[in-house]
Amino acid sequence: MLAQEDSSPQTDPTGGSPMSGAMPLLAAADLQDQLMVASNDMDRLQRLLVDACETLMVSFYGANSELRTMLRRIAAHPEVEAPELHAAMQHMAAAITAMQFQDMASQLVDHTTRRLRNCADRLAADTMGDDEDGVAVVEAAPLRPNPVTQDEMDAGSIDLF
Repeated sequence: MLAQEDSSPQTDPTGGSPMSGAMPLLAAADLQDQLMVASNDMDRLQRLLVDACETLMVSFYGANSELRTMLRRIAAHPEVEAPELHAAMQHMAAAITAMQFQDMASQLVDHTTRRLRNCADRLAADTMGDDEDGVAVVEAAPLRPNPVTQDEMDAGSIDLF
């Protein structure tokens, strides 16, 4: 005797409409929450990067100014050699160049945040439908796959946007 197959549609775990291979509503809501938490973490990272880089830049420019003043004083006395001062100036210039990392990092953080929000919004719109106003708001995804093409910092090789 052949077993008869159950042809009744299965319902999702929330007791809602029949499942059609779509993600269950609770799983979609949890995933959306996780995407938004990651997006908020990226926003916090952006603020931390900006704050740290602003502080470092002020300090580096201040130290650079002091080194230049010392260099001018020494230049007024040609008999004095100051190779350490010249070396310190080169290190300071390299540090200031490296601080431009913040621009690239900020672009990547912003790009990733927009991607996460787009995924969360699309997930919500696809699984939960329109909001109470009748329109699901989906933040636009970034058009470019990667806003920063560099992966290293060398003096003179900085690509700022």
